[in-house]
Amino acid sequence: MSKLSNILIIKLSSIGDVVHTLPFLEVLKKNNPDSNIDWLIEEEASHVITGHSSINHIIISKRKAWEKEILNPFNFIKVSAEVAAFYKELKKTSYDIVIDLQGLFRSGFLTALSRGKRKIGMSGGREGASFFLKELPVPVDYEQHAVDRYLKVAAYLGCNNNEFKGEIPVFEQDKKLTNGLLGSDTKKNNIIAVNPIAKWKTKLWEAGKFSELALRLQKELNCLVIFTGSSRDRPVIDEMIKQMGNNGPLNLAGRTSLKELAYLYSRCSLLVCTDTGPMHIAAAMGCRVVALFGPTAPLRTGPYGTGHRVIRSGIDCSPCFKKECKDPKCMKVITVNAVIDAVRSIILKGSSTS
Repeated sequence: MSKLSNILIIKLSSIGDVVHTLPFLEVLKKNNPDSNIDWLIEEEASHVITGHSSINHIIISKRKAWEKEILNPFNFIKVSAEVAAFYKELKKTSYDIVIDLQGLFRSGFLTALSRGKRKIGMSGGREGASFFLKELPVPVDYEQHAVDRYLKVAAYLGCNNNEFKGEIPVFEQDKKLTNGLLGSDTKKNNIIAVNPIAKWKTKLWEAGKFSELALRLQKELNCLVIFTGSSRDRPVIDEMIKQMGNNGPLNLAGRTSLKELAYLYSRCSLLVCTDTGPMHIAAAMGCRVVALFGPTAPLRTGPYGTGHRVIRSGIDCSPCFKKECKDPKCMKVITVNAVIDAVRSIILKGSSTS
């Protein structure tokens, strides 16, 4: 297959899904080293790819902000001008190929607006996304991990070199600020991160169990425990720490940017979390993960790579992919002891090979 010169990747969100697309980006660039690759992405997730050496230009959609601001009559002219400038930027370049890896109506619509000789996407596109393609969708298996599905698209494009790191690019300033929060002399094997919050209620583990877990990690493994999350999560995590008697853990929720969080995880020996974006950030940065899964399927969206552990209840109704449940047994029956055992096995295995 002929080499591609100008390429547009459309992967709009979410943070975890964008992280999963980084291996595809690297493989595409390695097989087309002289190509110019642009990426169309929504504002919230754009920090994942800022500064990536394989990307020439990032086109940012402020869709969520526009949808909120357009209702305010005082902002109508401003929003209209920004939207017009966005569409002008999108249509400025004629691409050899446009690759829609989102597979939703909004990405399909943007695929249609872009100027591309070829327009491809994956099978299983929803909301009529496939209607906007110029070629039949690339067949993929949705029982595979998302990373592997995207690499199937790379193979369809003739990519043979599948070597990748999949890391999020971080800057020296990110490292400096993070080291300031941690202390640059903190040893990597003494830090365990815990990210307890998820957007879906059905993915949550009891707060009390996270408190017990953190306390036992400190006592039994003699480690520094760090809680991570968003600024909205900070009060909930403060309460978890209070249940521990304010005994040691750092609450860094809301105190790091996305890139600082990525570097933070690269300094940790392990992350304990539910199925959420930080899990994918940690895995991409070489941090081993103990992930608690209930309503979702780890084969599709679990931590990618080796050295991770997924803990599931194994009850018949899991995975159900429901965001609401009156009795989320799939998470409730996961015990602190099971998580501690998984953490201990990873730490001991790591220390024996170091």
